[in-house]
Amino acid sequence: MILSSKPWNSSIAERLARRLDRHVEIVSCPEQLRTESIAEINPQWIFVPHWSYLIPESVWGRWPTVIFHMTDLPYGRGGSPLQNLIQHGHVTTMLTALRCCKELDAGDVYLKEPLDLHGSAEEIFLKADKLIEKMIERIVHERPKAKPQHGNPVLFTRRTPAQSNLSLCTEGELSAWYDQIRMLDAAGYPHAFLEVNGMRLEFRRVSQRSDGLYADVRISSTATVQTPKQEPSS
Repeated sequence: MILSSKPWNSSIAERLARRLDRHVEIVSCPEQLRTESIAEINPQWIFVPHWSYLIPESVWGRWPTVIFHMTDLPYGRGGSPLQNLIQHGHVTTMLTALRCCKELDAGDVYLKEPLDLHGSAEEIFLKADKLIEKMIERIVHERPKAKPQHGNPVLFTRRTPAQSNLSLCTEGELSAWYDQIRMLDAAGYPHAFLEVNGMRLEFRRVSQRSDGLYADVRISSTATVQTPKQEPSS
């Protein structure tokens, strides 16, 4: 079983079913995550590529539930890992497959694989998903033993939509603007923006050139903007 609330994961179940030669169910919203429904399927594994909601203990305590987190745990426990990594200057990370438990991102680790952080958030997520599929296949076939995390935890805080405002970036640093735009450029995220004279400018598809930054810009009235309450976790 796959838990994923992201649109780019819509076909992952089909691909994994072919790779693993077995039936794979996908759950895409929290309303579908009911213990009774899962018990009817009784999955061998539950894998969680992208999920921004609470997984109840009645699920992870009964079926082995594997979360994929985009940091080298225990470094980077918490929300918005991709955005926090980029803002801390990281250009690579480790994609960690860990057992779900009561404490956030503190479970035993099955596997870690290196992941490049260049490109837009959407491009990075697509790279991560290809890697996740390979890691799932390896876990199912090899059944590695999960091992406890070692080291002192470093905690990340989930970002708020207000932090997408480009006016908060370091003054005069194009690289900070570039990172802010690209790290929020994925479906479901509050894109980098500026608000000027009652208008909201949202930036996507940024490229960095010798004479400055180039990006697509969407302009709308601030009166019509509906900002999400919280930036989703990566």
